[in-house]
Amino acid sequence: MFHLWTLIPALYVLFRFIRPLPAPLSAKIAVAGVMLVASEFHLLTKLFTGNMFSPEIPKPLLLLTTWLFGMTVFMAALLVLGDIFWIVHRLVSGRRLKWHTAFWFILPAVAAILTTQALKNGTAVPAVKEIDVTLKGLPPRFEGYRIVQLTDLHASRLLPRIWIQDVVTCTRKLNADMIVITGDMIDGWPDARFSDIEPLGQLQAQDGVFFVTGNHEYYFGAETWIRTFEKLGLHFLNNAGYRVSRDGNSLYLAGVTDGVAPSYDLPGPDLRRALKGSHPGETVILLDHRPENAFQAAELGVSLQLSGHTHGGMIAGLDRLAALANNGFVSGLYEKGSMALYVSNGSGIWNGFPFRLGKPAEITLVTLHGETSNGFVE
Repeated sequence: MFHLWTLIPALYVLFRFIRPLPAPLSAKIAVAGVMLVASEFHLLTKLFTGNMFSPEIPKPLLLLTTWLFGMTVFMAALLVLGDIFWIVHRLVSGRRLKWHTAFWFILPAVAAILTTQALKNGTAVPAVKEIDVTLKGLPPRFEGYRIVQLTDLHASRLLPRIWIQDVVTCTRKLNADMIVITGDMIDGWPDARFSDIEPLGQLQAQDGVFFVTGNHEYYFGAETWIRTFEKLGLHFLNNAGYRVSRDGNSLYLAGVTDGVAPSYDLPGPDLRRALKGSHPGETVILLDHRPENAFQAAELGVSLQLSGHTHGGMIAGLDRLAALANNGFVSGLYEKGSMALYVSNGSGIWNGFPFRLGKPAEITLVTLHGETSNGFVE
């Protein structure tokens, strides 16, 4: 079904742009062929490399195929906007609008610019985003406590070791009290990706570095990946918890698995089990790859949930669609009763749609504060 959806933009461009294009038939056939192949590059990489989530092809070829796919998507989006304008103009004026000859050149040029910039944004090393979160009942010894959240790194041929190393270097400079990674660290099997993710073993923080699995870990053998990351000195909290204590004050850090886990005969998310070791009234920070379960977390007394998964919607406007698929949560800080939810835009991006416009990637530095006034501060 996914591959049918990716074909729709190409078919729209084919019938609305290429078919009426004032050009020789042979040229139109060639352009249409390239566009149709580009729209199905996920299917082609699955057929020839075994997995559409991590095509093990050279980075230049991966950049080219994703750029062509993005070009098709942006062309289709611009054509839809143009057609909406055409329809509105016809309804208002009663006259048919005839496109200027320059339209046939301007549209692909704009699409190419948008595609190039979006791909550049998607593969850039993320900047640090600092947020302040006010929590009711935060113990005094944890005032100003600093947590770095990384999420959705998606290490792959597109975001290889050198990119991961830059993210790690930037993270280490923040000198946080704790580092957490909320899933989707990789795209690929351990034998193909270990060199790329190895720099994550350099992450250090006073109170530790903690992970939970995202959906993509399960596509590539989650149990093997967990063991691999643990050998690097990283700690998983899959349906488990960990207490951080300072001079008699404490925080409880909990983590859950991803919702796809049962499809791979592995334990699904069990928040009650993860919270089993927490004390009544204790400040609880939850790591959950998906933000959609925030309502349950709030009901069970979680103080702060840190999530990713949505990539912030990737492109301004599309974020509204991503929100619909995640119970309204897509990017930024939310308040659910007495709980704060922060949804990161993600530090990396999936190589199958590595485009960002208006939704930049981030390394998130969260600073905790005790409640001195009502509300949360971002």
